Formats: sequence, structure tokens, C-alpha cells
Amino acid sequence: MHPALSIIAFTTASGLGYGLAAVLGLGLLDPTSVATKIAHFAALALISAGLLSSTLHLGNPQRAWRALSQWRSSWLSREGVMAILTFIPLCIAAYGAIFQSRYLPIAGLLGTLGAAVTVYCTSMIYASLRSVQAWHTPLTPACYLLFAGAGGSLLGLFFAASGGGNVLVLSVLSVVLLVAAWVLKWLWRQHMLSQVPLSTPESATGLGFIGKVKLFERPHSNDNYLTSEMGFRVARKHAAKLARLSVLLGGVVPVAAVAPLPLSGAVNPAFAVLLAIVAVLSHAVGVLTERWLFFAEARHAVMNYYGH
Repeated sequence: MHPALSIIAFTTASGLGYGLAAVLGLGLLDPTSVATKIAHFAALALISAGLLSSTLHLGNPQRAWRALSQWRSSWLSREGVMAILTFIPLCIAAYGAIFQSRYLPIAGLLGTLGAAVTVYCTSMIYASLRSVQAWHTPLTPACYLLFAGAGGSLLGLFFAASGGGNVLVLSVLSVVLLVAAWVLKWLWRQHMLSQVPLSTPESATGLGFIGKVKLFERPHSNDNYLTSEMGFRVARKHAAKLARLSVLLGGVVPVAAVAPLPLSGAVNPAFAVLLAIVAVLSHAVGVLTERWLFFAEARHAVMNYYGH
């Protein structure tokens, strides 16, 4: 599949935003702190930026609102509906923290629940596609949820280190979620690499009973939407290097930065903030790499007709 930068940016930014919103919704940051007030703005900004970037991939972005009407059958529509509904408790919780310096538990918990459901709907856009075998597994939504939680915990840790909450609790939570996310991603990748294709040129053409089917000629000489969007290929050796790089930047470096952070915060708060920044930035780059591979390595069944 073609790795569209707008979708990669959308899933990464919105995941970080919803993860941070969940941390705020659980009351893990001090609502009286200036850093927590900024965190609410940051969560809403990341979510909004992610959702807006997703419209760049549409042929007619001005008609994006029409997708909301198909919520009974479309995960894309459900994602849009949930994103809008989740903004209500998130904005109420932000109002309480920013203007009243209070944590509003009902709004916060509803916001956390809405954030989790929205991320799940996003992941199911891909996991529900039987035509892309690598995505069609329960591991896909689990990975999306864990990455959102890990990224949100790291962002929450940054704001906590800046004076907004319990650094120790968020450090432990960040490490646990980071390890869980990358272990599950490793399992997802092993599952993808070990898959036996369900759809083959033989099954697609119905000529398998004759023998091995080989492409004699492409259906047409010019590229079209299918070949440009679903015919992307990446060499396995390059994919393996990028996979290792994503784990290093997205998991190993953040864990190494977070581990000494509680002690550093007690001794040198400024250094603790610097470690948190390193962890967040490194994790974001690692997740961007992981998302690029998520699309680049996926093979759509329609490519059976194009010799891919």
C-alpha cells in the first residue's frame, strides 16, 4: 500500500493527542499547574491537527462531512462521529482545568473513554479490511491503542516534569506501556511475515486447478489509482532495517531516557524535562517510521492482477 504522509501524520498526531487526553482524563496531572493547562491545549491541538491532516488524503476534502452519515456500516464514519462526540467532554475537562483549576472526574473519564473508542475506530478502518491480510488481525487495534497510551504517557510525563504532576507514576506507566506496545508490535510483525497468502493469482483468476498462474501482460499500460495507491513495494532488507530503527527510536531510547527521570527530577528538574523531551521526540520519530512500514509492507489482494 502507498504510505500516504497525510495518513501517517494523522494516525501519529491523533494517537499522541488522544493518549495525552486519556492521561489528563484520569487525573494524573495536577489541574492547578500551568503545565497541566498547557497540556489540555496540546492534547486538543494534536487531535485537531491529526484530524485535519487526514482530510488531505481525500479527493474532495470539502465533502468529508458526508462520511459521517455512514456510521452504521463504516468504521471511518464511526471514527469521525466519535472524534466529534469526544471533543465535548475533552473541552469541558479542559475548561475545568484551565479556568477553574479543577479536575472534573465525570468529564475526564468520559473523555478518556471517548479517546480510547476513537483510536479503536481508527485502527478498525484497517483491521476490518480482509483484502489486506497483514492488517486483518486483532493485533492491529491492540497495537494502535498501546501506542496511543505510550505516547500519551510520555507527553504526560513531560508536563509532569515541567511541574504538573507525579513524575514517578507517569514514568512507570510510560515504561510499562512502551514495552507492551513494542512487544505486541513485534508479535504483529512476526505474524505478518509468517502469513501464507490467502489470495493468490491462482485464487484470484480461478485458474489454480490448471497450475501456477503467471502474469502474461498487465491489464493496462498506464498507471491508475490501484497501481499508485496499492502497488507500493519496499525491499525486505530495507524494511527490516527500518523496523529495527523504529524499535530503537520508538522504544529503546525513550525507555532509557525515562528510567532515570524520577531521580533526575528530584536532583535537577531542568535535566528531567530535557530527558522527557528526548523521550517524546524519539518516540514520535519511531512511531512515524512504524506507521510508514505499516502501510508500505501491506499487500492488497487486488495486486494479484498486476503481478505484485
